[in-house]
Amino acid sequence: MKIKSKLPYVGTTIFTVMSALANEYNAINLSQGFPNYPSSQKLNDLVTNAMNNGYNQYAPMAGNLELRLAIAHKYKLLYKSTYHPEKEITVTAGATQAIYTVISTFIRQNDEVIIFKPAYDCYEPAVEINGGKIIPIQLSAPNYSVNWDLVTSKISNKTKLIIINSPHNPSGTIWSKDDMLQLQKLTQNTDIIVLSDEVYEHIIFDEAQHQSACLFDDLKQRSFITASFGKTFHNTGWKIGYCCAPEILMSEFRKVHQFNVFSVNHPSQKGIADYMQDSETYLGLNAFFQRKRDLFLSLISESRFKFQPSQGTYFQVLDYSEITDAYDVDFAKRLTKEFKIAAIPLSVFNDNNKDDKVLRFCFAKTDETLVKASEILTKI
Repeated sequence: MKIKSKLPYVGTTIFTVMSALANEYNAINLSQGFPNYPSSQKLNDLVTNAMNNGYNQYAPMAGNLELRLAIAHKYKLLYKSTYHPEKEITVTAGATQAIYTVISTFIRQNDEVIIFKPAYDCYEPAVEINGGKIIPIQLSAPNYSVNWDLVTSKISNKTKLIIINSPHNPSGTIWSKDDMLQLQKLTQNTDIIVLSDEVYEHIIFDEAQHQSACLFDDLKQRSFITASFGKTFHNTGWKIGYCCAPEILMSEFRKVHQFNVFSVNHPSQKGIADYMQDSETYLGLNAFFQRKRDLFLSLISESRFKFQPSQGTYFQVLDYSEITDAYDVDFAKRLTKEFKIAAIPLSVFNDNNKDDKVLRFCFAKTDETLVKASEILTKI
């Protein structure tokens, strides 16, 4: 058979590569972004109860209504913003499916999509497979700040979508209110849609406030917000997420969603809905993860790695330029093989594989794991 690939240059992801190396060399895995501690037993029990109480058939296409009501309540509580639970919220098979569905709903051949690099690796292939063209805006370590004059220069009559991500994976930085206002001003009176990837919205440090797209009236009217319960409740394997958008956008989203997923695991949705009746289940996450960040950074403070404390997410970027001038992918592999600790090199997320000599480490790990990891890092 002669097969013409729609993604001819896509190979194995760096997450798969580094995790496989970590397993092969029995290394501490701080590469892939998932916790190594269990999700709440209470939440697990609520999902089990949902199974035992008959929530085992298809959920509604848009998601379990109780869960959509809980999501709507969360937005009202946190942001004083309103999303109609029946018309403007859809539960998805993780945030990645929500992102892919937004892109496949609106991107046609030769449409341009602006993304900010380093960018999470699901954005670009989803655009390309739908015939769109990526317009990259490269951000630079250590601050990863946005040059809005450059963004303005990249806008054209072909620009259909702008994808943003705050708190930002992989850099651990957050967008400011001024950044969001700049984006709002730039897209005002256009047909540009904004996809705001906010999966780490509950993991922000040092009393900073998450600047959700829903806080800005005009921006909200053109935006999809995507979110992840896996990131929020420490159970990435459940693959439960959701998105919010004004009805005119969401109605188009659901036309595609119903044919590529239709509905999502029902007992998990019901269990999460019941769990969210206590708002502390998500309000307490900032303090939980800040303690882990602070522990990790205090433990490696005497190392040769340089860092600016992560502003959000459960990732910390470490600058290794005082240790070696090796290419970051090579150094990450060496760390795994020789020192038994795995991290993610950031160049793979950059335009033209720009190498800033930094690695990303995940600190969503047990304290014991972080102590062991720091002992290794301080000896390098």
